Amino acid sequence: MNKRKGYVFVWPIYTRIIHWLIASSFALAFIFSLKENLLNLHVAVGIIFGLMLLYRIIWGFVGPQYAKFSTFKLSLSKLKLYFLEKVQNRWRNIPAGHNAASSWFTIIVLGVGSIISITGLLLYGIQEGKGYLGYLNDEYYMYMFILFDIHMYASYTLLVWVIIHISGVLIEHFYHKTGMVFAMTTGYKKTQGEDSKTGKYKSGLTYIFLIISAMVFFVSTDGKYNPFVLSKYKQHDYKREALVYDAECSACHKLYPPFMLPDTSWDRIKDGLSNHFGDEISPTMKKEDNRISLNEQKVIFNYLKRHSADKSTREISVKVMKSLDGARGRKSITKIKYWKDVHANIASDVFRSENVKRKANCFACHKNFEKGVIEDIDISIP
Repeated sequence: MNKRKGYVFVWPIYTRIIHWLIASSFALAFIFSLKENLLNLHVAVGIIFGLMLLYRIIWGFVGPQYAKFSTFKLSLSKLKLYFLEKVQNRWRNIPAGHNAASSWFTIIVLGVGSIISITGLLLYGIQEGKGYLGYLNDEYYMYMFILFDIHMYASYTLLVWVIIHISGVLIEHFYHKTGMVFAMTTGYKKTQGEDSKTGKYKSGLTYIFLIISAMVFFVSTDGKYNPFVLSKYKQHDYKREALVYDAECSACHKLYPPFMLPDTSWDRIKDGLSNHFGDEISPTMKKEDNRISLNEQKVIFNYLKRHSADKSTREISVKVMKSLDGARGRKSITKIKYWKDVHANIASDVFRSENVKRKANCFACHKNFEKGVIEDIDISIP
């Protein structure tokens, strides 16, 4: 006997929780992706999205009756019939479980969502060099561009289907008067059929999975210090790695990471020391202002070229090299197309502000930049 007359209890509480976690995590991940410095939150909710999809797939085999894939209406003839009835009969009876359209939508979410989750994990490891898959960066960094395109286009594809789904639910609710908006909130649908049976072991299994997912989420939000998000790249200690570079170059300006420019750019800078961004760096054996011996210059530029962009698999290095288009002798990162594209939406007033003063002052917005760390989470525009 049903609990409520004229209604069927279709979605138990744990099914509803999974549904709303899938919906909210996708929405939040999409929003967080729009800001570079929110990458850690994008990844954290993206992990929840992937875990909930995984559980929903498992739920399709072991869950309550109306959640099982075996009850889905996936034939094209049933899909056609669903839309014909929808148009011809405003007051038609609706099924207790998934109709043909929602059956297909669920499959689309699980399929496209899985592509988004898998490419996201691979991107985090290959492009960012982070997490358990960070080791893949060394061998597969060249695939970051195709992975990004797949990840992005799959996300927009799913967003379109979500909008179509929401539109369909609203039409059901307001035009067909089926109360569909409240079905995934209360668990009840205004239809005929038998109430879904919950089952204690299924409920317990769900809550255990949710607790584990919550733990993974919270340890992922820090963005830096645990195995889920830990970067394979370490901070540069220039005093230990290149004492001469640290001692001589830092006497006049902060140290720039060598992996930001290709070796040809470092060659051009070396050949132009007579006019080094407005200063003369002349070779001499004496220790005077703006004087660096030829031997010291050789040591400095050998270090810079050994760690230049064309020898690095870091995201910025790979993207700098890709954007050069043959112009490999740029002396400044701000002259490179990749830098211009990334900073295109920053108002020119920011670069002229008291805290920044010039475009080349990367240290103003990138925390730990002087240690060779360029993390999205560290970006803070004054």
